[in-house]
Parts: sequence; C-alpha cells; structure tokens
Amino acid sequence: MAPISAVEEPRVVVGVRDSDAARWALAWAIGEARLRRAPLLVVHVAPMPYNAGVAIGGALPDVIASARTSGWALVGRLLDEVAGDALSDVRLRMLPLVGDAARTLVDLAREGDLLVVGVESHGLVSRLIHPSVRRYCARHARATFTCVRPPAVDSPAWSLTGTERGRVID
Repeated sequence: MAPISAVEEPRVVVGVRDSDAARWALAWAIGEARLRRAPLLVVHVAPMPYNAGVAIGGALPDVIASARTSGWALVGRLLDEVAGDALSDVRLRMLPLVGDAARTLVDLAREGDLLVVGVESHGLVSRLIHPSVRRYCARHARATFTCVRPPAVDSPAWSLTGTERGRVID
C-alpha cells in the first residue's frame, strides 16, 4: 500500500485571519495554486474561546459550532475581497476550525504541500500573549513553508489599506 503523501497531490495550504497580512498571503497563495495547478486549501483557525473550559454538557459543541460558522463567513469574505469572481480556475476548499492555529496548520500541511502564512509586526507584549504562528510553522512544518509580507505602505502595490480595499487578483 502506498503512503498517503504519494497518492494525494500537493496542495497550497494558506492560513488566514482578518488582517492585511493574511489578505496578501491569500492573494499570493491563489497565484501560486494557479501556477502549480494545485488545489488551494484556505484555513481559518479560531482560538478556543476562553469560557469553553467551563462549558457544561452541550454548551461546548454550540460554542465550537458558532466559532466555525464565523470562520466560514470570514473565509468567504476574504476570498471575495481578495479575488472576487476570479477563482473559477482554482480548485478551492475552505476549512474553518477551532484550536491552536500554529499546530493546526502544521498538522494539516503534508510533506509536498506548500504552507503559506502572512507576516505581521507585533510588539514584545503582543508576542508574549499571542505566540507567533509563523515561527512555530517555520520550526515544525513538514511542508515547504512561505511567509508573505505585505508591501511597504509607500509602495504603489499597496491596495489593502484603510477602508478602501482593492482587488489583488483579477
């Protein structure tokens, strides 16, 4: 019996959240999926709600279902903002999950896949509270790993600032 990685074709796996860096990573991943003619897996991992630990009985599944529903909406909105109707040639799968984003992305990306995340600048306190997904993925991913940094604010390519978000992919 052949190993799973030998049977399944390589994918482009991109982790997204509601940020400009994630939008640029998604745009880059869409272009890369087109170039490679590979399936694109867009993953949003919502953190486990802090009150989930005290949920009793059937409340926890409702909390997780609500977080996943929000994830579906976010991924759909990001795809619309970044690519609009220009996704007809991309084999796309959306996957909203709940858990630890870094570990989940590393677990999802198989050997042979391309794992893509956006790079954002954070201060020291923010890094202590929210560990870096990028650094965890760089250390632990079995897949090829790429970080996409948004262009400099003064760059003419910058179109995702403020309230006027332009389409990146046409």
